[in-house]
Amino acid sequence: MIIDESIDKLREECGVVGIFNHPESANLAYLGLHALQHRGQEAFGIVSCDDQSGFHTHKTFGLVSDGIDKSKLELLKGSSSIGHNRYSTHGSKYRIENIQPFVFNTHTGPLAICHNGNLTNADTLKVELERQGAIFHSTSDTEIFMHLLARTPYGDPKTRIMDVTGRVKGAYSLVVMTPDSLIGVRDPYGYRPLVMGKKDGATVLASESCALDLIGAEFVREIKPGEICQIRKNGVESVYIERKAPENFCSFEPIYFSRPDSRMNDVDVYAYRSKIGEQLATESPSPDADLVIAIPDSGVAMAMGYAKAAKLPYDVGLVRNHYVGRTFIEPTQAIRDFGVRLKLNPRSTVLRGKSVVVVDDSIVRGTTSIKIVRMLRNAGAEKIHVRIGSPPITHSCYFGVDTPNRQNLVAAQKQVSEIRDMLGADSLAFLSVEGLKKALGHDRGYCFGCFSGKYAEDIGTKIAEQPTDGSGPGLRA
Repeated sequence: MIIDESIDKLREECGVVGIFNHPESANLAYLGLHALQHRGQEAFGIVSCDDQSGFHTHKTFGLVSDGIDKSKLELLKGSSSIGHNRYSTHGSKYRIENIQPFVFNTHTGPLAICHNGNLTNADTLKVELERQGAIFHSTSDTEIFMHLLARTPYGDPKTRIMDVTGRVKGAYSLVVMTPDSLIGVRDPYGYRPLVMGKKDGATVLASESCALDLIGAEFVREIKPGEICQIRKNGVESVYIERKAPENFCSFEPIYFSRPDSRMNDVDVYAYRSKIGEQLATESPSPDADLVIAIPDSGVAMAMGYAKAAKLPYDVGLVRNHYVGRTFIEPTQAIRDFGVRLKLNPRSTVLRGKSVVVVDDSIVRGTTSIKIVRMLRNAGAEKIHVRIGSPPITHSCYFGVDTPNRQNLVAAQKQVSEIRDMLGADSLAFLSVEGLKKALGHDRGYCFGCFSGKYAEDIGTKIAEQPTDGSGPGLRA
């Protein structure tokens, strides 16, 4: 039996990186993808560009550290490179055609593109493009950008992208490479992150600031929602896509997706999560608790914030094994909760006889949470109070998050008391939406659609009213 490494978590689609005007651009892109590995472990690709021989490509399945060596990196020549870590949100996972960046030729020259996000009108656009003669080789939304860019009549890449953004809907952070420029794009609502940095005179684009840190680049700023930023040797020039609603940055970026050492709005993600934990303790205290523990890793900062606000000791009650691959062969003799035990092991010396607050970032299906509570109980915990640093996830996301159909979202099907009983916990509490807003602050707009079913962008009646029986549309890659 093959066991997937995922333990009932939300997953987001991808990580992107771009380097312009640096003699070791491919090496820096490679290191940037290392730092962004948490955003996608299915596959990765790097495309470089040099003046003499054009674009060079390397794509493969698996982790960055396993999929390329020094000899292959040396083939990626040129002073510009872009890279992509892939995590698919729908089907066709192991198709080489789906690995980005994509390279294609247009009437004004070659382009390479990679994309983090999800288009909500992808199906409509694909049918329209196929009727015009387009042939699709992948199942990725990113290929739609390719066909639209190839068809626009404009010559300047920045203007061509502006034209295309008038036709697409949904979430997209793009890194586009031309023979003489690098372009960063964020959708008008700013669902997905994209930042800019500088290193040795070179410009760097990346999904998160942690990628800048690894390569020694200085953080400059975030690419703004709706910004099309073209970087050339003579400077940086930006134009802006019209926005018809406030910014709606994905609230699960600070809750779970982003690395805790990345920063948003000049605040590191760890600090956001600590504030979430403090707010959770204020809303849902556990008066009889002896200590606070976390579900590692994303729950750690929240648990420490909770412990601080509740004036309770924090301890390591679960130890995570960081060396588990994406798959594992289960032994012939069945071991209960084997898939979870591969990654997490309880410390009975800490838990035995104690009333424990267990903090995690979210509950999606609840199947893993059941196993964790059972593990803690078997390790000797007397009482288990589960506290979740996000509101109940009751609706699907259409902007790049791998949430299943609503029938698989436990909070869409059960009340909190029913979920508590299902988990086998003594108590269960989620952070309120208002509490989450308070913890994140009001200096930027956030998308809370997966908690409320209310989306900033019109995504269509059929999608917005997706039935809970799972018969609604799935998510695209």
